[in-house]
Amino acid sequence: MAPSTGTVHPVRYLALFGVLVVALYALVFFTGDKSATPKLGIDLQGGTRVTLTARTPDGSAPSQDSLKQAQEIIETRVNGLGVSGSEVVVDGDNLVITVPGDDSAQARSLGQTARLYIRPVTGSIDVATRDASRTATPETPAAETPATDAPAPEAPTDGTQTPQNRPFLAQDPTTPEATPAPETTTPAPTGDASSDGTDEGDAAAAEIAAARALRQSSDPTVQQQAVANLDCSVADPLRGNDDPTLPLVACSQDGLNIYLLGPSIIDGQEIADASSVFNSQQSRHEISLSFKTSGSNTWAEFTSANIGKQAAFTLDSKVVSAPTIQGATPAGSATSITGSFTADSAKELANTLKYGSLPLSFAASEAETVSATLGLASLQAALIAGAVGLVLVLLYCLVYYRMLGVLTALSLILSGVMVYAIMVLLGRYIGFTLDLAGMAGLIIGIGMTADSFVVFFERIKDEMREGRSFRSAVPRGWARARRTILSGNAVSFIAAAVLYVLAVGQVRGFAFTLGLTTILDVIVVFLVTWPLVSMASRSAFWSKPSVNGLGAVQEVARERKVAAAASAKETRA
Repeated sequence: MAPSTGTVHPVRYLALFGVLVVALYALVFFTGDKSATPKLGIDLQGGTRVTLTARTPDGSAPSQDSLKQAQEIIETRVNGLGVSGSEVVVDGDNLVITVPGDDSAQARSLGQTARLYIRPVTGSIDVATRDASRTATPETPAAETPATDAPAPEAPTDGTQTPQNRPFLAQDPTTPEATPAPETTTPAPTGDASSDGTDEGDAAAAEIAAARALRQSSDPTVQQQAVANLDCSVADPLRGNDDPTLPLVACSQDGLNIYLLGPSIIDGQEIADASSVFNSQQSRHEISLSFKTSGSNTWAEFTSANIGKQAAFTLDSKVVSAPTIQGATPAGSATSITGSFTADSAKELANTLKYGSLPLSFAASEAETVSATLGLASLQAALIAGAVGLVLVLLYCLVYYRMLGVLTALSLILSGVMVYAIMVLLGRYIGFTLDLAGMAGLIIGIGMTADSFVVFFERIKDEMREGRSFRSAVPRGWARARRTILSGNAVSFIAAAVLYVLAVGQVRGFAFTLGLTTILDVIVVFLVTWPLVSMASRSAFWSKPSVNGLGAVQEVARERKVAAAASAKETRA
């Protein structure tokens, strides 16, 4: 027989739940965009579609293996948790990306090849100076300048405040957009070729070859010509197709500077992890990189041998950042890519670098608006289904448990209030989109929560059948019921977790919401239902059999007591 749980303080549990709800809604209304509307999936609100056409250096059709690999990497970039509701499909020799909402820039940025190399800077010049010099003396090409004449990095006057794992402070100007969208309108010929356009594919291949010959030559004269003629304002035909073993003439991402770079010393494949961080000392967003063992050793040797020189981080043939090395970085330490990043652009770039570069480069088509595949009618139907399910559960509880059903209704309402806030916050911070599959998981969660109430109330009845009063039966019934509730929810959560790991697409969204409602079920039962029933058991009004619906159970207990007394009397006789 389960012992009594002793003194309980139901008000404290309810207060704790109230604090959690207030905290959640404070985050909803006072952080981020302060919108109290959850993000909806493609099937409910529509989205934006962008077609990516592969560009190969020789103009040949891409292999299906390369397209599949690119599809997997892009899916990981956009849908690492499996709950954003985005879709990436292979369509012939193209990839078609569809993201919820009307943000076409997001869909375009996903097709970024993200080939990162770290190259030494051997010379640089700002575009304005070059153009002014070329206007004054048109016959004289822009000369290569030594690294010490690079666009002035910040003077390392505060170098003593620099963390040891970041050997540099200053860098050349960078773009505020860490993951620029591929241009959609480019001069002919472009790499925006369809798979069946052989002539256009050959033209793209020729364009890439010409750009390599001019901008990746080892001849200083050709390099000077490339610096003099490079136009940073147009789409880069070399994007993501530069040879890391050769020098490179490249623009900065903001188009204000041109760099002459040496061969790559570290490939982006050597990146072990990447994350966006906020440097509170410098008040700027950065990308923190940690390299694998070989890359870390190479970077340590390079920084120790090139203090005072510049190293350029190039992404898809453009310079993201060109910091001046302030000190050696020990092997195994993290380093940072700095620049004029926003929180979002730093996060996007870190995410792109973390999951690896694409095996192909792509040109993006114009964005298309995609209508909702299921639409408002399906959303309304899902809401009606959830409401009908909730009403049926409440009616059952009211008929079977009388006024205790009111406590069930209150618990479910409070659970819904918490779920809504969590849906909004998940959409804001991890990109969770609520689609019909996710809504199905939430509706099933209603039944699971009600099931926990039933287990609790039936344990109370069992205790009362043994002759205890309502007040005495509640704590004892709870001691027995909570083990059953925890065991049942643990099984449900494990099932949801396994489904989430093994499933793909919208099924992962269903598993995610199912697991979430399972956790919330435990929170609501422990912090709301149990305290409310405990308070009711101490009330003279709620203890009345006509109110709590337990009169029949008490009658059974009396009959058992009389029968037991009669049996004992006969035994003594």
